[in-house]
Amino acid sequence: MNLLLLDDADFVAADRVLLRDRRLTHLHEVHRAESGDSLRVGRLGGLMGEGRILKLERDEAELQVSFTQAPPAKLPLTLLLALPRPKMLRRVLQTVSAMGVPRLVLLNSYRVEKSFWQTPFLEPDAIREQLVLGLEQARDTVLPEVIIEKRFKPFVEDRLPALAEGSLGLIGHPGPWPACPRAVEQAVTLAIGPEGGWIPYEVDKLREAGLAPVQLGERILRVETAVTALLARLF
Repeated sequence: MNLLLLDDADFVAADRVLLRDRRLTHLHEVHRAESGDSLRVGRLGGLMGEGRILKLERDEAELQVSFTQAPPAKLPLTLLLALPRPKMLRRVLQTVSAMGVPRLVLLNSYRVEKSFWQTPFLEPDAIREQLVLGLEQARDTVLPEVIIEKRFKPFVEDRLPALAEGSLGLIGHPGPWPACPRAVEQAVTLAIGPEGGWIPYEVDKLREAGLAPVQLGERILRVETAVTALLARLF
């Protein structure tokens, strides 16, 4: 945890917070903090700053906080991601949040197993938990927007063209396509498929919506690796 993220419910006064959950455990076991120590803090959805520990006990910590610094800028990106398998989904959510993606669309695909959509990791609280972990890692305070689209064709035909308008539309997909561009300085809409990639029909529909296939080379990457590699190359 590189940033102690605070929610509205933590505040007992304008500049005072009380912690009693996993963050308290982290202060004890990882930071090995003591009364008087200062830590980096951030208010979820707001500014970052400094917190000074006024009291640190086994079951409660009280901090005095002040906020003076804006969070880092987000990437100019909308990421479309075929729903990964549940265990990978948690890691991908943390990665997306840590890397500064402002909008994530979890999308169905022919190769996405139906059982994936039943996972409890898609519950709003579960998604939020992983996004918060990513923010804490990267020292950010603004949660990404997560949109769930269970029907590929209606989304791609009816909503994607407007969503991608004015951006560079790309499909991360193995094959004889141009190499993924580097150091892009414009907004991007990027679609990354499931394990095994998009099927040809899906590639065609994404292309009709204005996206163009690009590749990273001959190697086939796991979804979580492809997300990191493509974002790092693009931005």
